[in-house]
Amino acid sequence: MEHSNWFVIINPKAGNGSALKLWPKIEALLKTSNFNFQFTFTQYRNHATKLVEIAANKGFRNIICVGGDGTLHAIVNGLMLQKKVESSAIYVGLIPIGTGNDWAKTYNIPNTIKEAILLIKKDTIKVQDIGKIDFLESKKPSLYFNNLAGIGFDGLVAKKTEKLKHLGKLSYFIAACQSLLTFNNFEVEIIYKNNRSTTRSLMVLVGLCTYSGGGMRLTDTPNPKDGLFDISNVTNFNTWDFIKNLPKLYNGKVQAAKKVNTFKTDSILVLSNKRTKDFYMQTDGEVFNAENINISILKQAFSFYT
Repeated sequence: MEHSNWFVIINPKAGNGSALKLWPKIEALLKTSNFNFQFTFTQYRNHATKLVEIAANKGFRNIICVGGDGTLHAIVNGLMLQKKVESSAIYVGLIPIGTGNDWAKTYNIPNTIKEAILLIKKDTIKVQDIGKIDFLESKKPSLYFNNLAGIGFDGLVAKKTEKLKHLGKLSYFIAACQSLLTFNNFEVEIIYKNNRSTTRSLMVLVGLCTYSGGGMRLTDTPNPKDGLFDISNVTNFNTWDFIKNLPKLYNGKVQAAKKVNTFKTDSILVLSNKRTKDFYMQTDGEVFNAENINISILKQAFSFYT
């Protein structure tokens, strides 16, 4: 494999600033591993999305992400938005430096820099599906995700986590405990295929990969290559329900709880009337105000080194 024409995107804030501190070491290892690369630092939130579009237009077909789930999320959105080539024709390598590194866990991508670079050098490519979110009220541009989207409680936890990331993986747990004190179930209508249901729900989770929230396993049998989302609708959960099921959030057994409805589909409408200041959705850990949305799947749209 000739390591030429690589474009490296570094989020200097990733891992509470670890990416910036570690960059000289990463740069040196890339050079000794014979990567011919250009690099740039992101300067604002989702700057990586624009950088990918620029890189694609310049002819780059190999990108290395130095950052966490949020940086990778922005890169994926850049892949989907650029018009130069098919999104799957650009290959992404990841050096995971983030709070959760949840997407990397699904594919056993190493957290150590040297091993992550060696994995990219192996030149083994996998391809997975991507989720597409269309906003039905605000008419915001479509949004893409490679791991998991959550509406309701999951969104509030992600919002609170933003201010707690200095605590590392513990930040998700603390944010969840804080959110329990204020969040109430909301009325949601879910429409998919020939099914339509209205429930009081704690959260609706739309999964592609296995882990989210710092290692939680919130969906039943996710498979990022089967052309289907794995859906969990957590209905009528109170504080006690959450506490007694807490261990199951991490061992993949929460779906067995009586109040968790699971199913698979390639598209879903999620409609809610709740409009309060604490009502959010998250995609790969990035937080937005929740609204009525349509989520569809793009098969085999994301290529990466693993």
